[in-house]
Amino acid sequence: MGLNMKHFLLPMLGTLCAIPAFADDLVTQQSLGTALAVDLAQDAVAACAADNYNVAAAVTDRSGVLLALVRAENAGAHAANAATAKAFTSASSRNPTSGMAQTVQENPGAAGLEDIPGFLVLAGGVPVKVGEATIGAIGVGGAPGGNLDEACAQAALEKHAARLQ
Repeated sequence: MGLNMKHFLLPMLGTLCAIPAFADDLVTQQSLGTALAVDLAQDAVAACAADNYNVAAAVTDRSGVLLALVRAENAGAHAANAATAKAFTSASSRNPTSGMAQTVQENPGAAGLEDIPGFLVLAGGVPVKVGEATIGAIGVGGAPGGNLDEACAQAALEKHAARLQ
C-alpha cells in the first residue's frame, strides 16, 4: 500500500507545484465596453455641435481596436479617419495626442513618432482611464483646431466620469 500511495501523491505534488508557474502566464486587464464607447462618441460629437463644429468621434478599446464611431452629418470627409487614427494613437501610447504633438515640435528626435503606422500625431486624442490604467481612448477630428477636438473629447469624458470608476 505504501508504494501505491507514493505513485499517487508524487504526480499530484508535481501538479500542485506547477500551478504558480502558470499564474504568471495569464494577465487580467480592464478594457472599455461598447455601451460606454458609444455614449462617449455621441457625447463628444454633441459637445462639438454645441459650438457649431461638425466632427467625428471614435472610441477604441485599450488595444486601439475601434468600438464606436459617430460622425456629424456635415463633418468633412477626413473627420472619421482622423478621429479613428487619433484614438488609436492615444490608446497605443497611453497619452493625449496633444502632448505627443508638442513633443514632436520641441524635440526633433521624437519626429519618428509620426512615422509609426496608424499614428496621427495631432491634438484630439485622449486616453480613457480608470485610475492610472488606460482602458481605451477617444479621438475627435473635424473642429477647426486640435485643441477644440480635445475639448470635445474631454467634455464627453467628464460627462461619464462616474462610469469610469
